[in-house]
Amino acid sequence: MRSVLIYTLSRLALFGVTAGVLFLAGARGFLLLALAILISGIISFVLLTRQRDAISNSVTERASRIRENLAEGAAREDD
Repeated sequence: MRSVLIYTLSRLALFGVTAGVLFLAGARGFLLLALAILISGIISFVLLTRQRDAISNSVTERASRIRENLAEGAAREDD
């Protein structure tokens, strides 16, 4: 859960910084929003690989634990 929070905050920070730089460069309105989303998405794809991997690992581990718990419950129910 912590990795998801860190990744989300990092994405929001990148978006904010990108939007700020574009605003100072003269972009306004829809153009500002569209460019900020596009550019921050590309930057986050490159810079936040480690955080994305951490999220993937935590989701995979959690899903495995849930499957194990369900299998144990089914085995107990069969006995």
